[in-house]
Amino acid sequence: MSTVLSILLILDALFMIVTVLLQSSEDDGISALSGGSSDSYFSKSKAKTMEARLALGTKIAAGVFVVLSLLMLLVK
Repeated sequence: MSTVLSILLILDALFMIVTVLLQSSEDDGISALSGGSSDSYFSKSKAKTMEARLALGTKIAAGVFVVLSLLMLLVK
């Protein structure tokens, strides 16, 4: 059981690393501190973009990582 959880944990970690690396940077920089925003139509409808899918995949992978880590703690 512990071996299966270890393999799943490693695969999930690799998936999370890939999804984080594929995301583009926000490039707001200092202008975000002063209240400058770069809102446009395309930035407001991010739910359908690949960036939004990658962000969702990262969130799900992080949640699965936490659950698998806790299960590993209970199994050992």
